[in-house]
Amino acid sequence: MAENSTRVVEFILMGFQVHAELQLCLFFVFLAFYLITMGGNLGMIMLIQSDPRLQTPMYFFLSHLSFLDVCYSSVIVPQLLETLRTEKTVITYERCATQFFFFTFYGSTECFLLAVMAYDRYVAVCNPLLYATAMTPQTRLGLVAAAYAGAMVNAVVRTGCTFSIAFCKSNQVDFFFCDLPPLLKLACSETRPREQVIYLFAFLVIILSVFVILVSYLFIIWAILKIQTAGGKARTFSTCTSHMMAVALFFGTFIFIYLKGNMGKSLWEDKIVSMFYTVIIPMLNPVIYSLRNKEVQEALKKVFKRFVRVSQAE
Repeated sequence: MAENSTRVVEFILMGFQVHAELQLCLFFVFLAFYLITMGGNLGMIMLIQSDPRLQTPMYFFLSHLSFLDVCYSSVIVPQLLETLRTEKTVITYERCATQFFFFTFYGSTECFLLAVMAYDRYVAVCNPLLYATAMTPQTRLGLVAAAYAGAMVNAVVRTGCTFSIAFCKSNQVDFFFCDLPPLLKLACSETRPREQVIYLFAFLVIILSVFVILVSYLFIIWAILKIQTAGGKARTFSTCTSHMMAVALFFGTFIFIYLKGNMGKSLWEDKIVSMFYTVIIPMLNPVIYSLRNKEVQEALKKVFKRFVRVSQAE
């Protein structure tokens, strides 16, 4: 719909536009993924809060990562499920802008938080004797607050630039949520100046985060190389592997879709990549940190044994 044929007041999310049978199949697949994501991340948060051995800076940041994955996925996946269920979904202009804002906010916060976690690993590996004094509760809160503040600035600027564009070509968004590339295709005004600001901020968020991560891991690798024993090198490196895997997955997809620009290509490529970082990665993060982390494994075993004892007692 439009007002005076110039301003779109609602959008129609077209989803995947596939056969009804495949649409139904995708609905149940993504519903299962979403439930696993919620269970895994909320379970990780509760596990960290309940186990005294996990009350360390690394797990403090990991609990925030799990919280972000819950929020990040919840902004997108329920809308995706609704679109799959109904084949297409009408969404108001205001709701579309709100979804875009929170999607940008949580995604940007996760970028910055992964950088903070890399810095945490740098301090732990390169300055282990100073780790407790360097990563005080106040420092941890300050780093997390800075991540949220930086993400807020990015989300406000990107949302303001995007939704100050006049949309009048159509109100049909060839996507499953309100994302930048499909929205730009509906613009009937000059978008280049705003696009430049939008991509500049995306570039800054990614470059700043990646720079901190790369510098931190260069120092970590240098410190590991100076360890004399192979066992010592392996133990030290193992403390970083989970984070490295999470970084590779998240930034790999983000860099691909957000720095390639709006080139007028088919959006199917963007849909597939978007599904990966909105659905798959939030589900995989708890698995990555559970499988590669002995402390988490021990905490899980403790909870499982407690559950078995309670069940037997009943």
